[in-house]
This record gives sequence, structure tokens and C-alpha cells, in this order.
Amino acid sequence: MKKIIFIVASLFCFGAHSATVVATVDGKPITDTDITARTKLMAIQGNNSTDNRRQALQNIIDDGVKLNYAAKFGAVPSDKDVDAELKRMNLGELDASEQEMARSALRANIAWQVIIARTIMPTVDVTDEDIKNERTALEREHGLPLEMTMIRLFDVPNDVLKKLTSPADCDDAIKMAKNLGGAPQKITAAQYELTPDIRENIAGLDELNWSRPTKDGSVFLICGTKKTKEYGKLDDVIKQNAIYKQSLFVADQQLKQLRRRAVIIINDDRYKI
Repeated sequence: MKKIIFIVASLFCFGAHSATVVATVDGKPITDTDITARTKLMAIQGNNSTDNRRQALQNIIDDGVKLNYAAKFGAVPSDKDVDAELKRMNLGELDASEQEMARSALRANIAWQVIIARTIMPTVDVTDEDIKNERTALEREHGLPLEMTMIRLFDVPNDVLKKLTSPADCDDAIKMAKNLGGAPQKITAAQYELTPDIRENIAGLDELNWSRPTKDGSVFLICGTKKTKEYGKLDDVIKQNAIYKQSLFVADQQLKQLRRRAVIIINDDRYKI
């Protein structure tokens, strides 16, 4: 009799300390312990939104959907690859549940990147407008390896702005500025050496056209560019970046479709939409 009581008591204790299953994805359980581990991982990575637990559950669901799909293509990475990436990320000290969650998230992310590279990027075609937008974004954020010759006018009044027209060349721009009472400054520099505010102002600006005024009232005119030795195959890189961004958009749409097809059951009302 004592033995029977001991077994029943042990089962009761096990049930009391087992994690609650919050949801399942195609039959695979997601527990509240999993969600706690994911929220801690998100916090380490700088994500501290007020709805972290709901977002954590959504991320775990997406991981499961991605891995199920990637398995069909043999795209699930090995433990060795996952551990190498985890080491490279250097997330600091993680407890057992956090480390396992980090490995799971990394496995899904690596697998999804492989899916994008294998099945989506080869099908994506970008337009000239897409490439132009990507180039402008790169100009704004980092600058291009182009040597630029520019004219800068300081503190330009609004009435003078209206009189600035497209010059024939740099000398013509300087003459125009002086005739309007300005003191033009001629600059020659690599675009990536310019300050962020100047890069932002001239990004996408055509040659021999005055820019819009900056906060300090300055305007710029690019009167010549020259590719530096670092330029290399930048056009190919810009095109690849444009393709990758478009591929991410397509991948997001595909993930939504896969999510709809998956059998997702939410057991906890707090996480239901």
C-alpha cells in the first residue's frame, strides 16, 4: 500500500512541476518555459517590447514552420553549424533552456536563409528603379566609393534659392553663386568620407542640380564624379542587395502562407489573437 501511495504521490509531484503546454505546431508542443527562454533571449538581443511573450510565442511558431518546410529541401543545418554560429554571436552566459532556445532559433534562421538562397533568390528579378533605390539607400547610410567634386553654399536665403539654376559646370556654378552674393566652397572628397548629413542631402542627386537646403541652410551641387579603385564590382553588389531585399519580401509572404497551412493550436487564451 505504501508503494502505491508513493507512486501516486510521485506522479502528482511530476505533474505539478512540469511545464504548461501553451501551444502546438503540427503536434510539437511549445511550453511556457520555452516562451520565457525566448523572451530572455530577445531581451539579450535588445528587444524589450511590452508584448514580448506574445511575440516570443509567434517567433517560436515561425521557427517550427520554417524548419518543417526546410526539412523537405534537406536545408536544416547540422548541430556543428548551429553551435559555430552561436559561438560567433557571443550572447554571453545562458542557462540550459536559454541556450537550447538560442540553438533552435539559430537553426530555423539558418535554414530559412538557405531556403531563400536556393528557392527564392533565383526567381527574383529587380527593376532599374529597385537598383536605383538600393544605390540611394547605400549612399545615405555609408556613401559610395566615388570621388566627388561639389560646390557648397552656406546660409542661402529663400529668395536666392529660387534664382539657382542648373549650371554648365563647376566654374559656372561658382560664377552663379558669386553673382548672387554667395561665397561658394569647392569640395573634392570620396563620398564615404562625407558626414552623414551631407550624404543624406546629396543621395540620389543628379549632377549639376542643386540639392535641397540642409538644416543650416546650405545647398550642394555635384559637378563631377570619378570612380575610385575601391569601386570594383559595386554595381553587381548593389543589384544583389536589391535582389536580396526583394527576396526577403517574397519569403515573408511565403511564410504567411506556410503559417496558414500549419496546424497551430493555442491552448492559452492570453496568447490568442
